Amino acid sequence: MRENRLRLYVHLVWATWDRLPLIELDWERRLHRCIADQAAELECRVLALNGMADHVHLLVGLPATLDIACLVKQVKGVSSRFANEELRVDHAFKWQGGYGAFTVSRWDVKKVSHYIHNQKEHHANEKIIAALEEIWEQDDD
Repeated sequence: MRENRLRLYVHLVWATWDRLPLIELDWERRLHRCIADQAAELECRVLALNGMADHVHLLVGLPATLDIACLVKQVKGVSSRFANEELRVDHAFKWQGGYGAFTVSRWDVKKVSHYIHNQKEHHANEKIIAALEEIWEQDDD
């Protein structure tokens, strides 16, 4: 009997409210762990996760049973609640409504993963790849 082979890789990028630097270094790791745990609970394979004080990058292997919008809604909702309730940050924590979602070929997974793992270095050296930093932001009209 033949089995289906499915390899769907998606690079997600989303930002904090108004791109404010809300993600503090002393609790960033815990926030990222929350994001990774939620994605894994939805049966995604987390391949890379990192970010800056104002945005997050997540590279996942997506199961066929989950659509991107549901994944992002769940991960952003759970992590926002976690930041406000568990981390008890000094300010209201909120994600922007928009996000970027980009399919990644299996040949580029390693390259995109490397880029995500080295976010802080890329931004510090101003060597970001614009196409990997895109976030769709709704107009308020």
